[in-house]
Formats: sequence, C-alpha cells, structure tokens
Amino acid sequence: MVFWVFGYGSLVWNPGFEYDEKVVGFIKEYRRVFDLACIDHRGTPENPARTCTLERKEGAICWGAAYCVRGGPEKEKLAMQYLERRECEYDQRTLVNFYKEGDSLNPALTGVIVFTSTADKAYKYYLGPAPLEDMARQIATACGPCGNNRDYLFLLEKAMYDMGHEDDLVIELANEVRKVLGIVGNIIPKEKKAVGAAQVAHPPLVPIPTLQLHPLPEPIAQDSY
Repeated sequence: MVFWVFGYGSLVWNPGFEYDEKVVGFIKEYRRVFDLACIDHRGTPENPARTCTLERKEGAICWGAAYCVRGGPEKEKLAMQYLERRECEYDQRTLVNFYKEGDSLNPALTGVIVFTSTADKAYKYYLGPAPLEDMARQIATACGPCGNNRDYLFLLEKAMYDMGHEDDLVIELANEVRKVLGIVGNIIPKEKKAVGAAQVAHPPLVPIPTLQLHPLPEPIAQDSY
C-alpha cells in the first residue's frame, strides 16, 4: 500500500519521517487556524501552545505539502506509526483531494490523509478561536520540550513564504507576536500566486511592524515540531 499525507503545519517545514516524494499544492474547503492546544511539544499543560488545525470553510483553500510513502509494508508502517505518535493531539483522520497549482478543477491526488481535530470545546485539545492579540500573547510566551511556540509560527511563515503561497492569518499572527516581543521592522509580503485560471482572493495587505523572515535553522531536529 502507498499512502500520501498532507502537511499544513510543522509537517510543511519538518516532516520528520522518511518519504519518497513531496508535492506542493492545496486542498479545498479548509482553512488553517491556530485553535489546537499543544501541551507536550511547544507548550505545557499549564501554558499550552497554539498550533494549527483545519477548519471547514466553504470556498477556502489551504496550501501545504503532500508527502508520499512507498516502498513496502514495513516502511509505510514505520512512517504511519511516527505520524500517529506525532499527531496525537489530532483525533480525526480524513481523506481529501489534493490539487496542484495550475489546475484547481482536477485533483492531482485523491485519498490523501490529513490529520485534524474535533472543533468542540468538549475535546480536551481544542482551544477554539480567540482575538488575534490574545493568540499572539499566548504564542509569544508558550514553551515546551521541543522549543517555543513562536518559532513554530515563524518557521511556518518562512516555509509558506519559500513555497510562494503565504497564509494571511499566519502573517498577521506572526506580526502580532513580533509586536508583543518588541521586534520591529518592515516587510510587505509578496503577492499570492494564481490558482488555475483565477486569482485567489485575499484582503489587501499593508506594511505592518515586523522583522525580516527568519532563516530556517540547520539542521532541524526531527523532534522539533
């Protein structure tokens, strides 16, 4: 069996498992949100981090990377065991269609696995939405065994920038975290790329106090997600 998994958070910049192919693209009807608590990697039970999950939204798209694992049952089993351990705070595994740039109508891949969480406060890891300023203060201060929450956000921002498909929420949240930390500077994010024949609509972006994008550290430890 061959499987594909879609990464939209730390899997984008640090998959951490052996894969055979990586494809940049997007999925439909989902958007990236920072509504999931992380208490064992980038935060603690007392001061949880905010990390990504997906929220269903009609007309939305979420850019990321799809990873293929092939090469026999043992290799695939090891990769899935790693993913299940790493994504333990996600309680849902959904199969989605995956699209590549230039063709938003015909999926390049079907049956791609994506890990998400139940959007219900009854689920222990679900924090739910919050004002941008409140999320930024939480992200600026949370820290866990794998590092601090703000680096998770900055690394995702850098990865999406390098991919050429920045996420407005990621940019706005990262800028707000920099304000909390007292980091200043100026950068205007580059324009979004087109998806198929039509441009993806985004609200206009204006210069916001920020720091130049952080370079990825070399190397990134496999457990630093």
